[in-house]
Amino acid sequence: MIKAYREILVVLLIIFATGTALSAPTVKASLDSTQILMGRLATLRLEVTQEKGVPGGFPLFSGADKKGYVTVCGDSVELRTSYRRDTVEEAGGKIRIKYEVPVQVFDSGFYKLPEFLYVCGRDSARSNSVSLKVIPVAVTADAQISDYAPTAEPEGKSIFDNLPDWMVEYWWLLVIILALILGIIWGWRRYRTKGFIIPKKPEPLPYDVAIKNLTKLKSENLWEQGMDKEYFTRLTDILRIYLEKRFGINAVEMTTPQIVERLNENPAIKDKRDYVRRILDTADYVKFAKVRPLPEDNIAAYESALKFVEETKPTAEEIEAYKASLEAAEEVKQIKGTQNLSKEKKAGKTSPLKISRKPKQMKKKGGRR
Repeated sequence: MIKAYREILVVLLIIFATGTALSAPTVKASLDSTQILMGRLATLRLEVTQEKGVPGGFPLFSGADKKGYVTVCGDSVELRTSYRRDTVEEAGGKIRIKYEVPVQVFDSGFYKLPEFLYVCGRDSARSNSVSLKVIPVAVTADAQISDYAPTAEPEGKSIFDNLPDWMVEYWWLLVIILALILGIIWGWRRYRTKGFIIPKKPEPLPYDVAIKNLTKLKSENLWEQGMDKEYFTRLTDILRIYLEKRFGINAVEMTTPQIVERLNENPAIKDKRDYVRRILDTADYVKFAKVRPLPEDNIAAYESALKFVEETKPTAEEIEAYKASLEAAEEVKQIKGTQNLSKEKKAGKTSPLKISRKPKQMKKKGGRR
């Protein structure tokens, strides 16, 4: 039994050690050249493999001076913090980060660079040590300082190398934030100048609305189900709204005789008043006298409403004029901000789809109007 427990403990220790080893970062160092001329630039390559999503870095580079230099090997070897950094994703949730650090030495000799410490979360790792041989430069009497390598930045450096790592990695998030800010500014300016952000859907023609509602009413089969009152209520509402939108008659607030009188005053639809009168008379009997109409009455009322709408369908010229009036109204809204079309009605402007009628003459009684 004790032996079995020992075997289980050994297996657990191996698993724990393996998991720790897999999660710990690894660092590999190399030089592009093992020997350079004094004053020339070399490139130190540091390759780090670590878990994805865990922040890490070399503490050595955080102690750079104002010029961006870090010295090692007794201040003889200078490392530039203007290094290039490239990240590649690998399988198993890991990433590989490649650093290209410029190295410059102004004293000849043989240098063994230290092991570079890399800290990743709670783990750390050290790189291998690399050696560099610096060959002295023969100096003559007429030699100039220009014979040495310039202390300028390494070749291939771009403006992005000066940006912080978080800005390079999360550039897409910065683009989204910038796009949102620009979108908010654009929407605010559009709302201030035009009164809306998204264009409103054009208002449909009264004829189209009436035909659509009549078709829907017919498909519901109300009177076939014994719902005569509901059927005529819906039918008269469709007709009254059409009269108001199409001809400017406030039929919703009028009685049947008043509506017929207004139709009789309008020469353009005077000959079609019988359609409306038949529908409203039948509807009054059904709604108020509770008379049960015959199926023929229901069908005749629907056909009269459909004929009235079809025979008063606006012409192409009226439709174009109606659309032009809507566009003009939108332009007025854009100029005046929150003003609506009610001000146009007060100024005497009406829709071209509403056929004008003669004003009603007041009857004289006793010499007074």
